[in-house]
Amino acid sequence: MTDTRERLINLLADLEEDEVLQIVRQRVAVGDDPLQIIEDCNEGMRLVGQRYERGEFYVSGLIMSGEIFREVVEYVQPMLEQRANGERWGRVLVGTVSGDIHDIGKNMVGMLLACHGFTVVDLGVDVPPAEFAAKAVEIKPDIVGLSGLITSSFESMRATVRVLRAEAQKHALSFPIVIGGGMIDEQVCRFVGADYWVGDAMSGVRLCQRLMHAHASG
Repeated sequence: MTDTRERLINLLADLEEDEVLQIVRQRVAVGDDPLQIIEDCNEGMRLVGQRYERGEFYVSGLIMSGEIFREVVEYVQPMLEQRANGERWGRVLVGTVSGDIHDIGKNMVGMLLACHGFTVVDLGVDVPPAEFAAKAVEIKPDIVGLSGLITSSFESMRATVRVLRAEAQKHALSFPIVIGGGMIDEQVCRFVGADYWVGDAMSGVRLCQRLMHAHASG
């Protein structure tokens, strides 16, 4: 890893907004891959999450890191869209489940998916299961993503998955359900009944790309 990449990762982990954006502008100016820039910032976000888990950061640190990440994505977005060259991957329905108003992770995933050529329909936060299901029937998404940061959202995710499955069967729809959030793991995925889980925004993008590749080749 180059010194510039490592410095960007550490600066984001330290929540140094101005310095992060300065390095991003410099890397773009010399022709660095915008996807690599996002990957490096994603690594910085992962370090922020670890510090939060160790009690070194409060929730405000997570929010601040999310804002920095958003600014980076917005800066490199035109280059990513130019690279996509109009190619559309598929339609993804996303939202934060009922009882949870956190939207940092969901918003980051939505921005990155859009940058990578996906059409994103975002229902917002505190979304009831019936609203998820109704929108899924309306737009027939290729993938549905449920977000939740707090552990109490797991029951809402479970209820939402059940309603989505029932409506999908009733209307002959088929779509994988992906859950994401800082507290999500394989055990939670099994409890909720989802098909896949992701722990960070870039993992969500890569998973959606793999799912669309599999759908196209299947």
